[in-house]
Amino acid sequence: MASVFTHEFNTPAYKGKTSFNTGLYIDGKFVEGSDKTTIDVVNPATGKVVTKVAEATVKDVDIAVAAAHKAFETTWGLNMGGAGRSKLLAKLAQLMEEHQQELAALEALDNGKTFTWAMDLDTTFAIDTIRYYAGWADKIHGQVQETDEKKLSYTRHEPIGVVGQIIPWNFPLLMMSWKLGPALATGNCIVMKPSEFTPLTAIRMCELIHEAGFPPGTFNLLTGYGQTVGAAISGHMKIDKVAFTGSTLVGRKIMEAAAKSNLKDITLELGGKSPNIIFDDADLDQAVNWAAHGIYWNHGQACCAGSRIFVQSGIYDEFLSKFTEKTRSLKVGDPFDVDSYQGPQVSKVQYDRIMDYIQSGKDQGATVHLGGDRNGTEGFYINPTIFTDTTPDMKIVQEEIFGPVGVVIKFEDEEDVIRQANDTVFGLAAAVFSQNINRALNTAHRLKAGTAWVNCVNQLHSNVPFGGFKQSGIGRELGEYALHNYTAIKSVQVNLGHVM
Repeated sequence: MASVFTHEFNTPAYKGKTSFNTGLYIDGKFVEGSDKTTIDVVNPATGKVVTKVAEATVKDVDIAVAAAHKAFETTWGLNMGGAGRSKLLAKLAQLMEEHQQELAALEALDNGKTFTWAMDLDTTFAIDTIRYYAGWADKIHGQVQETDEKKLSYTRHEPIGVVGQIIPWNFPLLMMSWKLGPALATGNCIVMKPSEFTPLTAIRMCELIHEAGFPPGTFNLLTGYGQTVGAAISGHMKIDKVAFTGSTLVGRKIMEAAAKSNLKDITLELGGKSPNIIFDDADLDQAVNWAAHGIYWNHGQACCAGSRIFVQSGIYDEFLSKFTEKTRSLKVGDPFDVDSYQGPQVSKVQYDRIMDYIQSGKDQGATVHLGGDRNGTEGFYINPTIFTDTTPDMKIVQEEIFGPVGVVIKFEDEEDVIRQANDTVFGLAAAVFSQNINRALNTAHRLKAGTAWVNCVNQLHSNVPFGGFKQSGIGRELGEYALHNYTAIKSVQVNLGHVM
């Protein structure tokens, strides 16, 4: 029998209790992994283990895939109409809303994000996303094409089948909803792997999925490691598609495994090194506030983080002074303190990775204008960091750090900043600040990025597509566009009387 995790929250931000099974969720039941091994779940605020969850193996992937195929052929897929899928997704959104505080507390516990942000953004957005796709479930349709009067030609948008989904640790519940919503709305069955660092909300969601009434096997969750479970999903011959959010390095491996196995369809939402461009006619105070949100939101652990801050030379010194003051005002502290803005990094591994990048910046001659050091003595906290005096070839300018580390770079004019901003292998997002709307839009249109924000940053909505150019990914999340990732188009032509 898989164990049960029980935890009492008694914090300034939230008081409550949670209790749920920590097994794998396969075919509508919680079970132990085949090898009966477990994975430690660590609280990044303390560095201490809070619980253990079941560890899946390659054998468990096979079992989950078989359960998903059975459900697809019998109770889901084309056997469950859109209205039925819509009703179940709407019920799931309702249950998530009823347990929103508990879900937010679990996000804060194993991820380290603040409870306030988890409530205001992560859980709220996740609920909205599931509800949004509940509305789409009975609106998946094809087209009729006119050929001639003796033929009927039309298309069907059919579910692909069994899809594998691998989600990251930075927005565990939100990324789960981004993947789960469109896949289930279009009639697919799912085998999902959450990050081994942050599995708690995904496991708790299995109970809500069960309570909502989804047929057994429709959704399966395997907690495990990327090199075993993730690799098995990516290369499985009976998984018809894989969707992944995470690093570009791992995305390449998944793409290779998908190609070498059954040439399965892929959706990849990968890394970024997003430029945030601030022209000299911008509302400076607003630009400062947005820039701080752009890089320090979620502790810098966001693929769309505005980590390269380009400031026009005429306002550079004033911006840097105000941005420094704003950064100093952000409280780094316990995720359950009501006034904490930034909690710990998600893990010791990520903490060390960020500190290595900070050291690299120092070694390559950049100036640590602010921060660059540990905060406190317990947990994985890093002070918000500003680098200046950088050059384009530095690692901190070119590579995704995924932490609270921004570089502030001076530019002269539009041509200069567009050249610098596009000098990256990534193309996920970008932001432009200017009160001249023509200048702002012209710049936004010339940036090689899947999303361009004007006078704002990190603004995401369930009905607006999100995804990258270049090495930032393939396909789109959210909106109607995400539905296309999960359907196969079939053309049907009917002879209405043509005689050979």
